[in-house]
Amino acid sequence: MNNPWYKLPKIFEPFYSTKRLGEGTGLGLSMAYGIVKQSGGYIFADSVVSNGSVFTMYFPASNVVETEPAVTESSPEKSKASLDGGVVLLVEDEAPVRAFASRALKLRGYSVIEAECAEEALEKLEDRELKFDVFVTDVVMPGLDGPSWVSKALQKRPDVKVVFVSGYAEDSLRHNRSKIPNSVFLPKPFSLNQLTETVQQQMQ
Repeated sequence: MNNPWYKLPKIFEPFYSTKRLGEGTGLGLSMAYGIVKQSGGYIFADSVVSNGSVFTMYFPASNVVETEPAVTESSPEKSKASLDGGVVLLVEDEAPVRAFASRALKLRGYSVIEAECAEEALEKLEDRELKFDVFVTDVVMPGLDGPSWVSKALQKRPDVKVVFVSGYAEDSLRHNRSKIPNSVFLPKPFSLNQLTETVQQQMQ
């Protein structure tokens, strides 16, 4: 199990980590991989015991000169909400997981507005100009848990679909989730494709 050749093929997988519980989420290299691939490049890892590891990246050359984006008076959140492809409110207290999920959704064309807790999510929902198609929320968080804040939110926004994500078994959450209409469960760890496909299915 300590053979680096056993671990090396897994290092770019989301949530894969050799660290102990609470020391890492296993998302850093997965996000690096996503950034490189989004740029049309390639990333390779080589490792030799006692000598260290080397990461090699290749990117396509380009002569395209990007122009400066136009400056508008609208806030970033309202600009995001005006894009096509659907708007997701992502609520996750673990910053690396939130960053991974946000990037995964943006790569598939969704507009994402982030909140690190349920209370912040409810504050964002006070802005009636922000329109949401799907809530993607962790279940267990400090303060209000996922089902509790979603229940409050749906009183004013009953048409929004919900994706609950959690590392706990679905059976342990079934009672609270059963009260939430139009909701589905996505277990952690999840892949980029699993997350985006689940959101897409909820939007149909």
